[in-house]
Amino acid sequence: MTIDTKLSAQEMAAVDKAVNFQNAKNTAENGRTVSSELGKDDFLTLLITQLSHQDPTNPMENTEFIAQMAQFSSLEQMTNMSSSFTRMANMLFSSEAAGTIGRTVELNVNGESTTGIVEAATRGENPMVQVNGNLYSMDYITKVYAD
Repeated sequence: MTIDTKLSAQEMAAVDKAVNFQNAKNTAENGRTVSSELGKDDFLTLLITQLSHQDPTNPMENTEFIAQMAQFSSLEQMTNMSSSFTRMANMLFSSEAAGTIGRTVELNVNGESTTGIVEAATRGENPMVQVNGNLYSMDYITKVYAD
């Protein structure tokens, strides 16, 4: 038994219509922009669309359905890992910034070298240090001196 995986012109039109409707709905309701990358919500929407438009006399094979669900589960786990890695990286960046408080640093800002003591630090994705009353990105630090 061979499975015909090609969609007819009518099926392609139905899928295009469903995708365009979903994109327009996401843009209007959630302020999302159309992207060429698929997320876990997009994957689930595609799977539901595929299931609702399948031929009832020739339903999707169990193994194919299980494989798609496994892909969805893997995508969800990768998304969760990515957000966890982002949170961990933010904590490391914030910790690095906090570790410079009270230490003398050398900064290179637009080709000019400045030296001063770190008075404070901010947290987050792009932590900053306060030196001589001004906030600077951690990227500007070229040296940290042991006091």
